[in-house]
Parts: sequence; C-alpha cells; structure tokens
Amino acid sequence: MTAKVLLVEDDAALARGLAFNLEADGHQVEHAADCASARASLASFDPALVVLDLNLPDGDGLDLLRELRAAGDQRAVLCLSARGQEMDQVMGLGLGADDYVTKPFALALLRARIDALLRRAGGGASLEVLSYGEVRLDLAGRRVHHTDREEELTPLEAEVLAYLAARVGQVVERAALLKDIWGVRQAGTTRTLDNHMARLRKKIELDPSDPRIVVTVTGAGYRMAAPGA
Repeated sequence: MTAKVLLVEDDAALARGLAFNLEADGHQVEHAADCASARASLASFDPALVVLDLNLPDGDGLDLLRELRAAGDQRAVLCLSARGQEMDQVMGLGLGADDYVTKPFALALLRARIDALLRRAGGGASLEVLSYGEVRLDLAGRRVHHTDREEELTPLEAEVLAYLAARVGQVVERAALLKDIWGVRQAGTTRTLDNHMARLRKKIELDPSDPRIVVTVTGAGYRMAAPGA
C-alpha cells in the first residue's frame, strides 16, 4: 500500500536516505526538519503516516505527538528516535504513537513497520460490527459507538481489537500480543501493552475500571468476550 508520508527528521543525510527508499517503495514523501515545518506540512500535505524524530531543533517530537492526539488527529505516527530506553518507548506509545523504532535501525525493519502501519490505517482489520449491548465496535470503520457518544480508534487500537476478536473467548497471552502486533519479544516491555490497553478501554468500555469486553486474565493475558455477551 502506498501513501503520503511526512518525515520529520533534522538529520538531513538520514532524511535524504529514508526519503529515497520510501519513494522507491512508491510512497509520496515530504520532509520537515523541525516542529514548525512539520505543523505546516500536516495541514498542507495531509500525510497518512508521520515518521517522527523526537529530538528536534525547536522542540520535542513528543510535544507534537501530544498536540496531534489532543486535537483528535488519529493518523498513524511512528516515532524514530535515538532514545532507546524502555521508559522513552513507553512514554511515546502512551501518548498515542502507533509504533516506536530506535536508532540505529535496520532499514528493512523500518520499511516493514511502515508497511504494517499503512495496512492498519487502510482498514486491514475488516471484521463486521461487534455488538456488546450499548456498545458497538466497528473495526473496519475504526469507530466505537456508544448510546451517548462516539470514539475513534487508532489503526493500532483497531488491530489489537481485531487480533483479540479473531480469538474471541480465548485467553491471548501478553507475549503473543507484543510479538504479533508490536514485533516486541522482550518481556520487560509489557508496560507498553498495559498502557495501550488502558487507553483502549477508556474508548470501548462502559466502565473502564470494570471491563466487560476485553477482560484481564490474571497472570496470563486478555480475553475478548463473545459479542452479545
């Protein structure tokens, strides 16, 4: 799937190399070297995906990410940063990033992650609407319909739900979710999953403190209830 990609990166040489390879994959790429130009490009270029460096000359990329999500902008964002500590990754993902790749990175890995994000954004999870009483989950449309409100799902949130829905009633281990959705194999990154699940439950559950749709199975993982249950 090809798409518009905004590359926010202040390292000119790295940006040129990434742009060359992404354009070779068929994507239309625009480059922004700082937060100010990135904001302008978001409005004029309207990318489907933002590849976002965090250490920018006029600010922190996380602040830009925070602005996007606070404004309800759910386009895919991949953080690309030399900040490789687990806490930095947890913070980025917790603020709404769909993926996080640390520098230095393998180009093939980055391209694969970008392809996966664009498939999610393109509606790769094409399940029917799932009804849970007053809550309806439209995974293809990435919407959650409550009687009094609607919530928009990020591509990653929709993929997590689709993954669980394909195994409805079964216990899905945390390690399996981390490996198959995030491509993460280190057990120490489970806080990433906890953070995302907490955000997801705020959107889908009537009472996030007492979840009925996606239930925690203590010591194991998560189980998605059958629709209509």
